[in-house]
Amino acid sequence: MAGTLDISERPNPTVEPPSPRFGPDGGRIVTRPAAWQLRPTFFADISNRNLGDIVRRRKPVTLPETATVQLACCMMRDREIGAIMVTGAEGRLVGLFTGRDAVCRVVAEALDPETTRLCAVMTLEPDSLPPEKRAADALRMMNEGGYRHLPVLDGWSPIGIVSRGDLIAHFGRPVALSG
Repeated sequence: MAGTLDISERPNPTVEPPSPRFGPDGGRIVTRPAAWQLRPTFFADISNRNLGDIVRRRKPVTLPETATVQLACCMMRDREIGAIMVTGAEGRLVGLFTGRDAVCRVVAEALDPETTRLCAVMTLEPDSLPPEKRAADALRMMNEGGYRHLPVLDGWSPIGIVSRGDLIAHFGRPVALSG
């Protein structure tokens, strides 16, 4: 053999394994891969998509305000969704029932889901947006309001619902907004 190649001092240009770091409160600081970073073009991609395009292929899941919590929870489980739009007279949106409502307003209060009506535990008159609004508007609204689901309405009629999870799945990478 003519010689050996010493690569021990050559820096490795590939990805190095992340080293765990801890913040001042003792919690672990997680560094995310560069692919997860918010790029300037990402916000432009979101800004150009309207909510109607995102929800148009899905049938809205609604229940009347007289439906029981148990029926709503079974529907959410079976359809693998986190919220149901609650309608009143003439199909008009009157509320939103979410998994969080089930936990905080039904289970935590020891209410019977078989007899409790959605009108008693739903979020009344939730914020909503029309289908021509942009996905960025929905994300900003959810971020500012502290909720995960936002109904999309055509006038007063529900045409769909978007969630943070939907938008992350739709755009294929984590979503973050600043300002």
